Amino acid sequence: MESLQDDSENDEQEQPLEIEPLRSLAPMIPTPLGYDVATQSTDPMLVIVAPFRPRTSPEQSPSSFGQSLPKSPNPLRATPISAAFPMPQCKDESSDEDYKPFCDQKKATSLKTAKRTQEAGYSDAANIKRRSTRRSLNLELTSCPSSSSNPNESVGEIMMMFDSLRRRILQLDEKVDASRRADLKAGSLMMQNGLRINNLKTMGPVPGVKVGDIFFFRIEMCIVGLHAPAMAGIDYIPAKNAGKDETLAVSIISSGGYENDDGDSDILVYTGQGGNSRHKEKHDQKLERGNLALMNSMKKKNVIRVVRSAQDPFYNSGKIYIYDGLYRIEGSWMDKAKNGFSVFKYQLKREPGQPDGISVWKMTEKWKENPATRDKAIVLDLSSKIENLPVCLVNDVDDEKGPSFFNYVTGVEYLRPLNKTKPLQSCKCPSVCLPGDPNCSCSQLNSGDLPYSSSGLLVKQIPMLYECSSRCQCSQNCRNRVTQKGVYLNFEVFWTGDRGWGVRSWDPIRAGTFICEYAGKVIDETNMKMDDEEDDFAFRTSWPSEKVSRWNLGAELLEDASASVTTESIKKLPIVISAKSSGNVARFFNHSCSPNLLWQPVQYDHGDNSYPHIMFFAMKHIPPMTELTYDYGIKGAPPGIKGKFPNASEIKPCLCGSTNCQGSF
Repeated sequence: MESLQDDSENDEQEQPLEIEPLRSLAPMIPTPLGYDVATQSTDPMLVIVAPFRPRTSPEQSPSSFGQSLPKSPNPLRATPISAAFPMPQCKDESSDEDYKPFCDQKKATSLKTAKRTQEAGYSDAANIKRRSTRRSLNLELTSCPSSSSNPNESVGEIMMMFDSLRRRILQLDEKVDASRRADLKAGSLMMQNGLRINNLKTMGPVPGVKVGDIFFFRIEMCIVGLHAPAMAGIDYIPAKNAGKDETLAVSIISSGGYENDDGDSDILVYTGQGGNSRHKEKHDQKLERGNLALMNSMKKKNVIRVVRSAQDPFYNSGKIYIYDGLYRIEGSWMDKAKNGFSVFKYQLKREPGQPDGISVWKMTEKWKENPATRDKAIVLDLSSKIENLPVCLVNDVDDEKGPSFFNYVTGVEYLRPLNKTKPLQSCKCPSVCLPGDPNCSCSQLNSGDLPYSSSGLLVKQIPMLYECSSRCQCSQNCRNRVTQKGVYLNFEVFWTGDRGWGVRSWDPIRAGTFICEYAGKVIDETNMKMDDEEDDFAFRTSWPSEKVSRWNLGAELLEDASASVTTESIKKLPIVISAKSSGNVARFFNHSCSPNLLWQPVQYDHGDNSYPHIMFFAMKHIPPMTELTYDYGIKGAPPGIKGKFPNASEIKPCLCGSTNCQGSF
């Protein structure tokens, strides 16, 4: 499949999908004065109503903001997503190749597909429902952190909502054999219902988007305001909105569609847009639109946001977009492309003093090829080849030599016999479990859905996840066998200094990715006494933090919240796992008040639901060399909840350093 061309000429051939916004899904709030990308973007797919804007002044308090919102307990009757958003077929859900949001393949859903849709229960009133009175959708939206007070949390909430919605749409569409471009469907729903932030085009940094942040779909960059066009590689402010008589560039994406030179981490030679469309005759590029904006920006010396791309190491046809920070254009010239036509070339230089971006990727790629090149490594494989990939032990802070001795294991050891009264589940699928198969017993155990996407990503957090067992007839290639296959990430255990040892990965990690199991010895006495050291390496089921409980929010836009993980379903698990003497990398996961991991109970090798495997999954996209953390939860339980947990009074100071740190846990 050919690579995507960052050619804004394609915009002229794409027509926006004419659908009505789901107006009762979210409040429509007037747009503040200023340039609005919702009306000025060259993006061919964004047919948008007034965008959502968090409160921007002290007068707009959360309480007064929420009181003006309409409420309705009735479910919203809406056209099925698969019918309202017809998309071209795509082989890989992670691929951004042939990015055609709404091409000439727009066709009505066939009667056969519509029939399958109704049989699967993905139709009319059932497909999008208003949330309950206790957790109404409008109240959920207004409780999103304000970008004016905490931009990082705002961007995180929006990104988490988008990917949750995308994964759930993909899961539902697979059951009726619908299109696989769930990212475009999720993006359209969010855009049309105002679920976006930073919707005013500005130069320089975008609040809440950090250098090194990663994106797996272009639409993700649209909804957080990093780069507005869904196809064009150059984003710019038109002259009529710039306040002057000239257009100015605000951001560019270097994604391989043109002959760019991006081998240097600080210098980028970028090819202008135009003349290379696959749908028109090729021709010389013209000094107009994005090219003119870049030329003007060179003269004005204004900074430009640069997004670079890299090959997704886990999907051959996938790209990952890395925000590499601010650049300035140092020069421009005309050159001949390989096709013989003239193109504009722009040389950009990275502004000094910024955090590392693409340079981190180049560094970790070298380590993955040869772990011995990792500087300050103490042990090249802490697991002694037990894991599928080596676990490096590193200290680049001081003279600490390593953690106290423990036996590295990849699973759990049960110190007491399990309850054998409940039989192990099994399915009779001849090859692999298929979405929407009513005869798959494993699917029925998971409320009628396969819990993982075709790429092996967790769709949403559920009270108990059932993978296929050794008694199932399906093969080892079945998508419902994820955690039991072990870890396929390049971990390093590193010395943090004040917080002891921590864990990070050399790989980019996508939201929903399986990280690892919490390995150790399973203890069934939740009120047992532990010494401080053993307690530091123990896992207990805990009161879920607000952020973890909101991980399903995007999926819940499509259905009732009844399937969500609740406190009642979690706190009844008596399982305690001690990793003091035996464990894996999970024993080094530190606490954070803004975690990037969540834990999920999983069953696949026994039938006692009181003692499931505790598996960790990524809550959001995690760039390489970012510490992996989860919310320990139990010792920081709310005042009214502490009495329900025996050790809730043993509060420790929190050193996570996040913007919303609670100070203790």
